[in-house]
Amino acid sequence: MPMNAKALLTLIAPVYLEEVLVDWLLEHSPEGGFCSGPVNGHATGQQHLSLSEQVAGRKRQIRFEVHAEVDEIQAMIESLHRDHAGARIHYWIVPVSGAGKV
Repeated sequence: MPMNAKALLTLIAPVYLEEVLVDWLLEHSPEGGFCSGPVNGHATGQQHLSLSEQVAGRKRQIRFEVHAEVDEIQAMIESLHRDHAGARIHYWIVPVSGAGKV
């Protein structure tokens, strides 16, 4: 990727980690901040679903998004692995081809 390339980091986590991750992201995210909001997870595997989640067909989770330079995102992922190993946080990183304010 070109120098100063931007990416979008998305984290999907159990709702009980919301406040922990808000604090962690406030400490580790770049100056631009981040977004968060509730989401529902849907999957065929039910091994990590409670009985009520199995009946409803969804698992309530929290989603965070961070828009930053690729090297900053990579540093965040390294810290996330170190600070929250085994926390069942799913993430993905996608390149951002453009962004701005209107």
